[in-house]
Amino acid sequence: MNKPNAADAVIHILLVLAGVITLVPVIHVLSVSFSDPRAVHSSTLMLYPKELTLAAYDYIFATPALIRAFAITVTITVLGTALNLLFTITGAYALSKRYLPGLSFFMVLVIVVMNFSAGLIPGYLNIKNLGLLNSIWAMIIPGAVSAFNLILMRNFFMDMPEEIEESAKIDGCNELSIVARIVIPLSLPAIATIGLFYGVGHWNEFFKGIFYITDARKWPLQVLLKSIVFDGNFTNLAGADTDSIKIEPANVQAAAIIFATVPIVLVYPFLQKHFVKGIVMGAVKG
Repeated sequence: MNKPNAADAVIHILLVLAGVITLVPVIHVLSVSFSDPRAVHSSTLMLYPKELTLAAYDYIFATPALIRAFAITVTITVLGTALNLLFTITGAYALSKRYLPGLSFFMVLVIVVMNFSAGLIPGYLNIKNLGLLNSIWAMIIPGAVSAFNLILMRNFFMDMPEEIEESAKIDGCNELSIVARIVIPLSLPAIATIGLFYGVGHWNEFFKGIFYITDARKWPLQVLLKSIVFDGNFTNLAGADTDSIKIEPANVQAAAIIFATVPIVLVYPFLQKHFVKGIVMGAVKG
């Protein structure tokens, strides 16, 4: 075993500092969400809850607004990720075949799309003309395929031995059977990786919601969270009288942040074991 040197010590110190810098704000927000409003008002940094209370969570669940936004976001994330994976896997599989007519042309188009976009106004007009405003499809269809993820998936497919597919064809499998029975099972690390990319992107998306969703009843969770945290607007959250509840706005904001963060954090550990493997294997070939 190699003895640790000064460089290793510096790296470990920097990693510990990075971890502390990352965790302290999260611990502070979590502590604020469970603390008494008076303790929150008198403290600047909280590393543990003071005078433990669930008043903030009682407040945010006082009306169905948060649950409705949560359900909308879950629908967008699940449906959007499923469609993303469907289009990305099928497109990447086709582009991984060197005998595909016009392969170079298609790859140039993918690279151009990855680096350039039409812009905000043309995108808005396109969604409007398609009649998708105030619809969850406005959050899903734009960006249904990520060029980066498409290339990542294509590179993964190109690493697979061609002999496997040739053997399947000899046994009578067509292209769809090969993809469903051989390619996808062997590509689960890469699929889990890009699925995580797509899922986190859908869960955290609020930019599209701000521009495409004008009806507050159809807001996804992140747009509602933005209204609470940045705008300090609790009108769409609960109809109860704030004075009668005796609660600090910071409590509500912290509770809403925790509520929006926990679900995606709980999903990550189940995909983490595939994450590094998928990134490395998908980046071997260009």
